[in-house]
Amino acid sequence: MRRPSSLIYLCSTMRWKKVVSPVRTYSSGLVRNSNGDPFSSTTSPWKKYENHEFSRISSYQHYAYARFFSSAPLPSSSTTNNENESTNRLGTVEIISVENIKPASPTPHHLRTYEVSMLDQFIGNMYLSFVYFFPNKDENGSNLDLISKKRQLLKQTLSETLTRFYPLAGKLDGELRIDCNDDGAYYVEAKVNDRLSDFLQNPDNKSIHKLLPFVPNSMELLLKTSLVMIQTTIFGCGGISIGLHTSHKIIDGYSHVTFFNAWANAARGSSSEDDMIRPSFIAPSIFPPNPNPTQDSTLLGQILDAYPQNAGKVVTRRFIFPASSLKTLKEKAAAPSRVVGVSGLIWKCIMAASRARTSAEGGEPNPSILIFPVNIRARTSPHFPPYSIGNNLMLTFTRFKNDDDAVGLNSIVELVKNATSKVNSEFTEKFKGEEGYHKMVENYKEVKQLCSGKNVEQVSMTSLCNSGIYDIDFGWGKPTWISVADAGADIPFFKSMVYLMDTKSKDGIEAWVTLLEQDMALFERNAELLAFASLSHSPPLQTQVD
Repeated sequence: MRRPSSLIYLCSTMRWKKVVSPVRTYSSGLVRNSNGDPFSSTTSPWKKYENHEFSRISSYQHYAYARFFSSAPLPSSSTTNNENESTNRLGTVEIISVENIKPASPTPHHLRTYEVSMLDQFIGNMYLSFVYFFPNKDENGSNLDLISKKRQLLKQTLSETLTRFYPLAGKLDGELRIDCNDDGAYYVEAKVNDRLSDFLQNPDNKSIHKLLPFVPNSMELLLKTSLVMIQTTIFGCGGISIGLHTSHKIIDGYSHVTFFNAWANAARGSSSEDDMIRPSFIAPSIFPPNPNPTQDSTLLGQILDAYPQNAGKVVTRRFIFPASSLKTLKEKAAAPSRVVGVSGLIWKCIMAASRARTSAEGGEPNPSILIFPVNIRARTSPHFPPYSIGNNLMLTFTRFKNDDDAVGLNSIVELVKNATSKVNSEFTEKFKGEEGYHKMVENYKEVKQLCSGKNVEQVSMTSLCNSGIYDIDFGWGKPTWISVADAGADIPFFKSMVYLMDTKSKDGIEAWVTLLEQDMALFERNAELLAFASLSHSPPLQTQVD
């Protein structure tokens, strides 16, 4: 399969300010420019990185896989947010400081090497990326002294949290190990003059990139990069955004939320035993990695590589499903959960748009495959301990011929329900132990066979519903909105991607849907979809104290 030449080199330049401190603090003056470039500076950067063209990514398949499971930024300009709407772009974001935050206590010698699990072994070296927005609820919140105290509190409590989450303060040592060397988290402080409420009226997706640390798209440099990368940005009104990259090599979405919640609890000063988050790193002992992996360790990447290329402009829209609509949807579709109901409805409407497009082009409807990861923490026997860290998920899928436009919603929801329910304790049991790796390879070969047909339409769906992501509170209130960073990047393998998250009220669902532009024009007008959801241009901006 021919690969697009524009993606062979994933990033062309990286510019850093000169190191001025032994604790790896960089001088201020760095900015993110109006085009959203990661860093630019008028002063001389390190010569060895100046105009450095990154080496080719060592595993193109890993890159594609990470685009499915995460939201790592890409240098793309072909994606629109709400192209026909007037979006609010951020002004210049000024970098105040850059440093590494180390654990408050050194990692004991016997814990200095962490071996990833077999489930981690199949994951590429990319990042999960989210931006959390916290409004200013204090009338004196823009006071410089208060802002300074918040900045210090965040860094101090991050250091304390990294002591418990010690692998996250290390570096990758090849594909299977982490050197828990206490290098720490990469930490950026920044400021922007914009008011948070103004930006959130209709946020521009590309501007959100400026609220995240820069991540190199070179495998060689990724192996030397911190596993946790954070940027705190102070808005002119005193509001704060926290952009967080966590390495997908050892962190899935639920682990990401666990880590962030632990940091927030420490900052809030909670001393309650119930609020104490003690991470568990038990997964490698249950699903041990294969120390001598074959090329099958990149099988998921090969699956993606077998998919037909999806050329064209893609657009991202956010749809809100309120609690009242979810109740009606569950009843109508006989869905066992709101997530299964929404997943089935969205998939059905995506297939309808695809079917209409291919029909208009004089073609035949293409079969559709829905592929999504399932959280297995409560699907093993015994269950995983609370706050288990790792990629504790398994892939499942379902297929529909998409040749009948009269198919009922109940039938589609039933397919999703069956695909989800098959990932149970009996299913996960066969992947435990030393033979688990080979059985996982066989499982993925089955997926690859189904996906390798000509003109197969792929829909990827990821859910973070019920993760507690909106419960995070650093002491100044819970986030008013959480953004999936770069959900609408130009995705070379999946033209159809869906992220599901709770709304702030936690009883609704916010769906980030990325489709080909012509498919989205049909999807967003689908009457069946709009009976349960509404197109959203602005996140809820309520600032009440919970």
